[in-house]
Amino acid sequence: MNTVATAVFVGLFVLVTGLGFASAHWKKGDMTQLHEWGLGGRRFGGWITWFLIGGDLYTAYTFIAVPALVFGSGALGFFAVPYTVLVYPLVFAILPRLWNVARKHNYVTAADFVAGRYGSPALALAIAVTGIVATMPYIALQLVGLQVVIGGLGFTGGSGLMGDVPLIVAFVILAAFTYTSGLRAPASIAVVKDLLVYITVIALIVVVPIKMGGFGAIFAAIPKDKLLLPAVQAGNTGPMSFYATLAFGSALALMLYPHASTAVLAAKGPNTLRRNWVFLPAYSLMLGLIALLGYLAYASGIARLPDLAPYFERYGPQFAMPGLLLHFFPSWFAGLGFAAVAIGALVPAAIMSIAAANLFTRNIYKAYINPHCSPERETSLAKLASLFVKFGALLFIVFLPLTYAIQLQLLGGILILQTFPAIVSGIYTRWFDAKALLLGWAAGLA
Repeated sequence: MNTVATAVFVGLFVLVTGLGFASAHWKKGDMTQLHEWGLGGRRFGGWITWFLIGGDLYTAYTFIAVPALVFGSGALGFFAVPYTVLVYPLVFAILPRLWNVARKHNYVTAADFVAGRYGSPALALAIAVTGIVATMPYIALQLVGLQVVIGGLGFTGGSGLMGDVPLIVAFVILAAFTYTSGLRAPASIAVVKDLLVYITVIALIVVVPIKMGGFGAIFAAIPKDKLLLPAVQAGNTGPMSFYATLAFGSALALMLYPHASTAVLAAKGPNTLRRNWVFLPAYSLMLGLIALLGYLAYASGIARLPDLAPYFERYGPQFAMPGLLLHFFPSWFAGLGFAAVAIGALVPAAIMSIAAANLFTRNIYKAYINPHCSPERETSLAKLASLFVKFGALLFIVFLPLTYAIQLQLLGGILILQTFPAIVSGIYTRWFDAKALLLGWAAGLA
């Protein structure tokens, strides 16, 4: 076990865990009301919304999965950069309008909006179930990030139950402060998370190339087939098609995730959202630098080093970014970087579980099981549902072993993308028929 790194990691982790619990008393409201627990009372201003949406969208997917894909597959992994560039004009045009409608009618979820817009309980149920199921693999991706960095500290466990100790620890901590503080917890922690992430990424992108002789030496060490997508030839447009559809499909899907709409509906107003989306592309610049870490890890040969090879055997390409921290930096900074990844996983996982719980409570339990439940009962059930969603995410990791963790995010994107016609068209028109939209949803999933 790396004692120094572990001490720094645990110290920062305890800090944010305490902050998560203390957040229940921040911007005080009646936490027995779902809009207070699940949307923070819809009172987050500009700065908090910026950190919350950034923490919501830039997750362990960004810090672990994207460098892992570049490390293993090369240039294809850079699809994540144009994807985040494409998404901001879309959300700028669509989501402030959704906020206005949701606030006017007291909607908490996108399925609430669909139910009110089309008067179709069946279509709303389909949207809610899809949102819950699509969120689980995305939460699982966050837990994979936690598992990798805790393992990098030396807690590799073993086989059986001991091998899953990092997941169990992550599950318990995340479940506890989400249950207590609701959306206020990830909103406050997101500020600390972003600070740590920026420090870690800037240090990696500056220090590692200097130690390796510059970017020229790094790119010279990368095989050509990893630097470029294969050239388009007659009858062979596959790789280019993959790149384009991964980028465009991911951009369309991102704004439809329940956690994205939850962060949006928690803002103080549509102008707060518009101001944020002008500046949020700063994260896209950071994402481009993070993707480069995959090349840095490949060129440095860290996967073949005797002290790091066992980690790559255990975690695969997912260890590319943590491996750089362990090899090129002192232990104390590796602990700080690992904490940044872990906190960067906790923040979105908390928002995702809250969003899925809101969907279950409002659009399944209240709509079909107990229409006359009190607001207090509704909120207490949402807290319990958030625990079950996290447990479902654990099952994705245990029973769906993957070479690349990014496949968990893509699986969620494929599912949630089927809700695009109902939600986005409903914001602008009532022309589409609810039955046709439901058939389209079913056909898309099939």
